[in-house]
Amino acid sequence: SLEALEALAENPPERARVISLAVAGAFHTEFMASATADLSAAASAMEVSDPTVSILSNSDGTSVETGREYVDRLVKQVTNPVRWDLCQESLLNTGITGMIELVPGGTLTGIARRAMKGVETFAIKSAADLDGAREFAAAHA
Repeated sequence: SLEALEALAENPPERARVISLAVAGAFHTEFMASATADLSAAASAMEVSDPTVSILSNSDGTSVETGREYVDRLVKQVTNPVRWDLCQESLLNTGITGMIELVPGGTLTGIARRAMKGVETFAIKSAADLDGAREFAAAHA
């Protein structure tokens, strides 16, 4: 709750600080639960195919094997926290050398530069970056 966050900010744990972030909504939290029923109904009506490339779930960093599993995880992700740390760990375990972040790019590549030493990053921020992204992808293929 907001009250609990305010109390935490007033008395943070030792060597910690609480920073209020400007966000557009309470995404990836239980406060989005009311949206899951409609989303789940729409998702269950979708015809899906299995992925032809590896897709990692941002809830736990594991590879998603089927299209239905992917769609089900997307619905659950509305109320689940993003575990980018686990995604980065999985990516490192695959031996990647480069990572491209899609629009609006920059936040995840910034985190990755600090946590994924030796992995080059490229953030696509606009259509003007597409040629550079193609060159970057070719260099890491």
